[in-house]
Amino acid sequence: MRTQVAIIGAGPAGLFLGHLLRRADVDAVILERKDRSYVEGRVRAGVLEQITVDLMQRLGLGERMRREGLVHGGTNLASDGEVFRIDMADLTGGSTVMVYGQQEVMKDLFDAAERRDVPIVFDAEDVQPHDVDGDHPYVTWRKDGVEHRLDCDFIAGCDGYHGVSRAAIPEGVLKTFERVYPFGWLGILAEAPPCDHELIYSNHERGFALASMRSPTRSRYYVQCSLDDRIEDWPDERFWDEVSIRLGPEAASRIVRAPSFEKSIAPLRSFVAEPMRHGRLFLAGDAAHIVPPTGAKGMNLAVSDVVMLSEALVDYFHGGSSAGIDGYSARALARVWKAERFSWWFTSLTHRFPDRDGFDRKMQVAELAYIKGSRAAQVTLAENYVGLPLV
Repeated sequence: MRTQVAIIGAGPAGLFLGHLLRRADVDAVILERKDRSYVEGRVRAGVLEQITVDLMQRLGLGERMRREGLVHGGTNLASDGEVFRIDMADLTGGSTVMVYGQQEVMKDLFDAAERRDVPIVFDAEDVQPHDVDGDHPYVTWRKDGVEHRLDCDFIAGCDGYHGVSRAAIPEGVLKTFERVYPFGWLGILAEAPPCDHELIYSNHERGFALASMRSPTRSRYYVQCSLDDRIEDWPDERFWDEVSIRLGPEAASRIVRAPSFEKSIAPLRSFVAEPMRHGRLFLAGDAAHIVPPTGAKGMNLAVSDVVMLSEALVDYFHGGSSAGIDGYSARALARVWKAERFSWWFTSLTHRFPDRDGFDRKMQVAELAYIKGSRAAQVTLAENYVGLPLV
């Protein structure tokens, strides 16, 4: 088999890239080690930046999103239960975000891939990139006991943090930067109307909490927890009591306590790998970077990566120019680090750190008070939250 671009991974980065290349008449094959139901069923974030919403529209995938997604023109911050609103639309000249779960985005991407004959190989075991330093890279895998090989011009590693693509870059070339946070997020999903029509990010003396949603009838709540906690430590009654305290009486009065149907604990980390290109291998999405979920940047960063990468590959194949692929890593990393900065800052502002003392707590409260009273500070928060432009 031969193609122009071999894409490893059928998550958001890989599928968006596959659609972008298909639209531009660049041949690509997507290799995925799991089946569709597994990939589509992973519970992930659901706040889409304007760039992601615009891309869904441009690819003709936005019909269901426009019908079912929730447009948010603002978000809320709470300090020890007192809530104030950040009017993002007003502060940014009209930019908004869309609440539309990653599972729904993946369903739209997979359905359209079937209609448009975007080639996806599921259940591809032991996928390995080869000769990424040379002029003739290829990818091998095994499916149903049969060995396969795909020759290509370029390989796009979109296979996530634990994938094989990043490991193909030699140690002497690859540099990694990481911050592991000393806490996790305990999250639940419940069939209940949300307590507010927009998100509430809460800094409380007991720890962080977030009130979110997936639809007008489905709520998503989180509380900061210890990495030693287990799901069994958090029966529904304890969770509802704790999130009510941390969100404050105003929000708590509107919480509908329904049985949770999904509950999980996720660790938080910031991670960046440089460079995002080595030879004929490109990294995109979680293969190159991880952000804590506080700023809702994970999938949105993957989208900005593949928009840049697709532009570079199209320019190479149809325009004969290598300038885009040569500049991809630097261009993508410039935006990645800004998103990392915002996610790190927002996490530091809203969470309790076990190694920090009363002075640090007072600094958080003072900064939240400053944001509440400063339009300039709110503009900075808002423009980062809705997503910085591609440059």
